[in-house]
Amino acid sequence: MSDKPTEKAPPEAPIAKTDPPEASIQPQRLRKLLRRLVEIYSPSGKEEDVLEYARNWLKRRGLEAHRQEVDDRRYNLVISPQGKEAKLALIGHLDTVTAYDLETLGYEDEGDELKGLGAADMKGGCAAMMEAFAALAESGREMPPVALALVVGEEEDGDGAEALAQDYHFPWAIIGEPTDLQPCLEHHGYLEMELYARGHRRHASLASPWDNPVREVLRLLMAISGHLDDHHAELVYNIRDIHSWPEGFMVPEGCNAWVDVHLPSRTPLGELTMEVEEVVLSQEGNHSGLDMGLRLHTVQNGYRLPQRGPVVEALKQIYQAQGLAWKPQAFPSHSDANQLWAAGVRPILLGPGRLDMSHVPEESVSFSQVLTAAQIYHSLALQMAP
Repeated sequence: MSDKPTEKAPPEAPIAKTDPPEASIQPQRLRKLLRRLVEIYSPSGKEEDVLEYARNWLKRRGLEAHRQEVDDRRYNLVISPQGKEAKLALIGHLDTVTAYDLETLGYEDEGDELKGLGAADMKGGCAAMMEAFAALAESGREMPPVALALVVGEEEDGDGAEALAQDYHFPWAIIGEPTDLQPCLEHHGYLEMELYARGHRRHASLASPWDNPVREVLRLLMAISGHLDDHHAELVYNIRDIHSWPEGFMVPEGCNAWVDVHLPSRTPLGELTMEVEEVVLSQEGNHSGLDMGLRLHTVQNGYRLPQRGPVVEALKQIYQAQGLAWKPQAFPSHSDANQLWAAGVRPILLGPGRLDMSHVPEESVSFSQVLTAAQIYHSLALQMAP
């Protein structure tokens, strides 16, 4: 045995503390989620099935969504950060317009192009937001101060966004409308008006050109459209619907027409409504025996956000890191953002898909854009962490 003293083993180095591994967006899961959302028919007012699916999907990922009642059958799904105020909300609507053809509304996979009712407007955005939250929950990190809200009714009267604004407040919001992944810091205003005329039903052979409700509504439409063409070339108007009743071989008892007007944020909406009312008043002396006029159903101001603030700066950094061009746009339609803006929220519209591919029979979205949107939402949520 050696007389050499035994050397002591060096002390073990302390185990380095590391952050939990960062979970990432899962493309296959995202694609499957989007397919299922599109396959579930969910026109405004009939969103129950897609809400139940979304709620269960989130629950399986450890995300418990609160059911915020909108009416006796419908609700919003809201995930709020625990024990802290939300700095940002990711908001999407799960409803769609009514299907053109119930037999052909289903999902079609054509490589990067995914087709189906609601694919662009805006189940692609909703799927991206849900996947981003799933990745956050699976990361093992503390959830950032960011909320998720999946709402109903956007394509009709916006009752989901109205309920959300009543019970919750977020200083900033990202709304996943189809913007072709371009951030929209400006939003157009919206005016929804109804023209009407009421008369008396009579046999068609006794018709007079001066007391026919349909003719008078058409005349009002021509007067208003002429005024807008001559004085407001910057706005877009659409004659959405003309309806008379009753049907049959007779002079109709009444007629209604609906007109949508979208106008840039700089257009003074109050002055425009007064102009339209004056046009209608100027036409009332040209008829006999008819009750006719104008009703304004929705009047929503547009807005423009400056290119600064914590969410805008975070988005700029994310776009630079991902090699995306930063080209802020104006959103030319109306959306839930109008109501949220009026409630004191600063909404930025940013989502996959194009507006011109929404509300059309061949509606589609690029899956690569949906995937990029999920990555943007995920990165933005992480940027909101203290």
